[in-house]
Amino acid sequence: MPRFTDANALAAQLRDGQVAAIPTDTLPGLACRPEQADKIWSLKRRPADKPLILMAATAAELLAEAQSVCRQDAQQLAINHWPGAITLVLPALASGMLRYLNPGGSTVGLRIPHCAMTLELLAASGPLATSSANLSGEPSTQSAEEVARIFPTIPLLGPSPWPRPSGLASTVLKWHGPGQWRILRAGAVIPPGVG
Repeated sequence: MPRFTDANALAAQLRDGQVAAIPTDTLPGLACRPEQADKIWSLKRRPADKPLILMAATAAELLAEAQSVCRQDAQQLAINHWPGAITLVLPALASGMLRYLNPGGSTVGLRIPHCAMTLELLAASGPLATSSANLSGEPSTQSAEEVARIFPTIPLLGPSPWPRPSGLASTVLKWHGPGQWRILRAGAVIPPGVG
């Protein structure tokens, strides 16, 4: 039986080092405090060289993790597409969350999901490390019930039922220089003029 927990109580559990399951506009996800990111890799049996995504309630929180050289371009996409199904991969500040989300890497993936429940949690918890709620290499989950079957020990953001996800992963765009973006993964949304 899934254990649903409201946003404020779940934010407290996340601060205590818990991993939780969350709905998003694309696919259900796993979330934890960035400094606990290794717990997501362990739960998913995911190789640690596959980065996690940082989600937050505001663009300012996310873009603070990016190097200044790319912020203007990123800000424009954020205005047009966040909250939404676009993940921006940006050159990251070495002093930020990079060391937790992409150890040994130089970029960080950032997204604001278009899901009111999860935005409420993110406002209460602060930025969270996230990944899709499935075992590595296995199909994506589509519902809270599927997530609870695979990860029976973790709490789920409540209330139930969760909003229906699109079932499509977010589009992943990587910054390649002023005004230049490359599609790393085509997903739910493709901005005009990007490719």
